Amino acid sequence: MSRLFAVGDIHGCLKALETLAAEVPFRPDDVIVTLGDYVDRGPDSRGVLDWLIQRYDQGTLIPLRGNHDQMMAHAPSNPEMNNLWLSIGGVDTLRSYGTADRIGTVKDVPARHWQFLRKDCRRFYETPTHIFVHAMLDADLPLEEQSDEILMWEKWSRFHPPRPHQSGKIMICGHTSQKNGWPLAVEHAVCIDTWVYGDGWLTCLEPRTGRFWQARQSGESRSGSLEDQTIF
Repeated sequence: MSRLFAVGDIHGCLKALETLAAEVPFRPDDVIVTLGDYVDRGPDSRGVLDWLIQRYDQGTLIPLRGNHDQMMAHAPSNPEMNNLWLSIGGVDTLRSYGTADRIGTVKDVPARHWQFLRKDCRRFYETPTHIFVHAMLDADLPLEEQSDEILMWEKWSRFHPPRPHQSGKIMICGHTSQKNGWPLAVEHAVCIDTWVYGDGWLTCLEPRTGRFWQARQSGESRSGSLEDQTIF
């Protein structure tokens, strides 16, 4: 029987992603929901997209679209979005498409990468018990009526956690970076953006059990449980 895992914001940190994949006991039929923000800020956005696309094409990845992915997807056709994207990490992404002699441009991005960002990535994913989004949910709206602004841009804090969604399901999200390196969990919501591009970790959560695994760009790894936040 396949299992479901969620992976938080990767932000171009391929080494952390590869380390995490080596640590988590994935089986061939396990499904991974990635919560978006694959590009920007880290050193190898191109490599991250290659890794994700390979798994997507195998049928075992459900990718969500984050706000950074949305900015990149629209940058070539929207000058305002392009300027915003470049100012908050897009330059790092373009470097990964360049060479030792020059920074890359949007023309260097393969067509398959644009297809992944624009068509393959989803706004949300739902199971009988959980709702997976990049950023947040409006507690009073059904999923089909949620705006991109809420799903991809809205933040929350440990002092003002989101209200339970009308569905009664647990929300699993990223976007709001937890700079202490640990997932933030309340009864009805879990945030697993643990600031991998900064001084934090990349997190993979198994929602059914509450167990999580983490990895850093340095190659370090650790694991723990939402129940007690204690490292195994």
